[in-house]
Amino acid sequence: MSATVSRNQSFAQSVTQSLGARPVWQVGALAVFAGAVVTEAFALVARGAGVPMEAASPGATEAAEIPVGGFAGGVLFWSVVGVVLAMALARWAGRPARTFVVITVALTALSLAGPAVAPHTATSTQIVLAVSHVVAAAVVIPLLAGRLARGRA
Repeated sequence: MSATVSRNQSFAQSVTQSLGARPVWQVGALAVFAGAVVTEAFALVARGAGVPMEAASPGATEAAEIPVGGFAGGVLFWSVVGVVLAMALARWAGRPARTFVVITVALTALSLAGPAVAPHTATSTQIVLAVSHVVAAAVVIPLLAGRLARGRA
């Protein structure tokens, strides 16, 4: 068991070192792709468990179907904003990793308001939507913050 843990730690360290040597945008592209895949997989599991995938935007009169790939698309769209933020912080912030984490965690918390107030949306769907925001953030934020902690772009 100890050998397995040691190999896993060694693998994690080599991945971290490899990512730390790459430009922020490359690590960002990897983080966005990974976040989209993991979040879409989460949504597919929820869909398979019977959670209705219909939601409405504020002001809508009825819920609309969230298509397969819709979660991944949302992650791709919004995570690009995070990558641009990371690139700017890498260039101009004194403590880019810390600043990035504070801003993105605050924005993730703020994003939870959307699912909470989605009209004409089942509670189970609202929960899946909110958790999907946290899932995406749990993948994207650490990868980019880890890269930012390694130094300038």
